[in-house]
Amino acid sequence: MGGCLSKHFEMDISQAIAEAAEAARPAAARGRVADYIDQLANVDPTRFGLAVVELDGTEHVIGDIDTPFPIQSMSKVFALVLAMQRIGDEGAVHREIWERVGREPSGDPFNSLVQLEYECGIPRNPMINAGALVIDDLLIEHCTDPVASMLEMVRELAGEDIDLDMSIAAAEDESSHRNRAMANLMASFDNLENGVDEVLNVYNSQCSMMMTARQIARSMRFLAYDGIDPSGGRQVLSASLAKRVMAIMLTCGTYDAAGEFAFSVGLPCKSGVAGGIMAAAPDHSGICVWSPPLDEAGNSLAGRVALHDLTDRLELSIF
Repeated sequence: MGGCLSKHFEMDISQAIAEAAEAARPAAARGRVADYIDQLANVDPTRFGLAVVELDGTEHVIGDIDTPFPIQSMSKVFALVLAMQRIGDEGAVHREIWERVGREPSGDPFNSLVQLEYECGIPRNPMINAGALVIDDLLIEHCTDPVASMLEMVRELAGEDIDLDMSIAAAEDESSHRNRAMANLMASFDNLENGVDEVLNVYNSQCSMMMTARQIARSMRFLAYDGIDPSGGRQVLSASLAKRVMAIMLTCGTYDAAGEFAFSVGLPCKSGVAGGIMAAAPDHSGICVWSPPLDEAGNSLAGRVALHDLTDRLELSIF
């Protein structure tokens, strides 16, 4: 009896992602791919992949789920998780992270300088560029090699080898004028301990991490399971800290469209300008959708439609 119920549930998820993909794909035509570096500008805008990986490892996938793409700003979640791991208990995390980075939505573009100046070099949250730079500054203090440590952590979560695309990291560096300005501004307010070039190198490298939708969905399961990686039972984060990460993702993970995502999707999400959006469905699964064309806020247009449709069909919204 239990096996029949499980099989029926699997069929429901597979059907749901197929229908969500069908509903979402046409929306991509209304978006535009990121074009500030050639590697993003030249991507095929018709690419689409959707992966749902349950806690028990069952995978439901459709489309281009095994095509690697640069995770870009989705890496900010991994950087925050790694910083929390290395810092330790929640009291220390509060002192080292939350006294230097806020926890509020920005309401402004992810690379805004105006808000940073007004608020004396304290970024609103770790999911915008300025906040991610502070997190990377912390990682330099706590890791011998922050990028290698992040890669090791993500490889364990995804269960596969993952590498950087150094050509993308170099292109990011060449176009990082605004990020460099933010880093210098924060340094002028004594909110950056290490050299600007060193911090930017970590940031540009983590953005060039190449992953597939399948791998990203796998890597989100620990957040959906109280900080425990279900593939081996390893405690990646305490349940309390995992909850904090998901709260930040929900309120800040999709730039100044976070309210719309909370309303229409109802899951902690983090997007990247290569067109990926990853999500954690508590006690259920890790999810990733990839479609390169973006909306005005910098989020995958078809990706948001797919997640809205999927969470409605599977009743996954935390609300």
